[in-house]
This record gives sequence, C-alpha cells and structure tokens, in this order.
Amino acid sequence: MTLTFNDPSEQQRWYAVDDGVMGGKSRSQFSVVDGEGRFHGEVSLENGGGFASVRREPHDFESTLADARGITLTVRGDGRTYQLRLKSNSLGDASAYRVKFTPAQDSWETFYFSWEAFEAVRRGKRLTDAPPIAPADITQVGFLIADRTAGSFCLRLQYMQSL
Repeated sequence: MTLTFNDPSEQQRWYAVDDGVMGGKSRSQFSVVDGEGRFHGEVSLENGGGFASVRREPHDFESTLADARGITLTVRGDGRTYQLRLKSNSLGDASAYRVKFTPAQDSWETFYFSWEAFEAVRRGKRLTDAPPIAPADITQVGFLIADRTAGSFCLRLQYMQSL
C-alpha cells in the first residue's frame, strides 16, 4: 500500500466521524491541498464531546496489507497528539486498533509503526482480551484526535505506506 495525495479526488474517499454522534460539537474534514492530505478542524469539549476523526476504506490497497509488517507515515503536526486507527473484522464495530503519535510542527517527520505497536481500544479504553491485529482483516484506516484540548488542529500527511 502506498497512499499519496497528488490526486485531488483522494479527498472524496475520506469521511468524518466526529463527536456529534454523541452530542458533541467538534468538526473535522479531510482535504487534499498542494500534494498533501490534511486532517483538520476544531475540537470542542462542549456537551461532553472532545474527539474528531476521519476514515477511509482501504478498498484499493487492502490486498497489500496482508503481507506487510507495519505502516509508515510521513506527517507534519501542530504540537498535538494524534492516533492512527485501523478498523478490523477481528473487533466489534465500536472498536479499533490504535497507535498514538505527536509529529513535529516545523518539519516533516516519518513514523514507522509495526503491527505490534497497535493496541485494541473501544471508546478510548484498552481492550485486554482482543486478538492481535491481523493485517488482512483491516477494513478502514483513519486518524483521530482526542487529546482533551479544545481548539483548531491540522495534521498534514505526505504519504502513508505499508512495509
């Protein structure tokens, strides 16, 4: 899997799932601008909210995940902590595998996450009885911000690649 952001139509493959599903007021979107992907918006703590996320089905690269050892991201941040989240057939609908990262603000940074780095969670709580991630079962990739801080955010992505 190699995901780049040179094609503006990539933007339509991503969709937001924010805390509005439980009454919150956070909002986010995914844009493709100048050859990079941008997960951006505003986190609000009103009405018990506090998270924003975007997701994408891996329909055009899922077969390459089965043989991969992990995922590499080249990103640029804003001082906030983000999560790379992977939905899987191995977990229930409200659960995902996640890894947290805080990218540099002033330069592009590459992170490598082996499958072992991901932990299973449900609504922010770790699942101790979940199976290890099975790359062939991944049904969505996405990003989430839930750092208990209100305000605007922007995670910039240069590429995502399986290794």
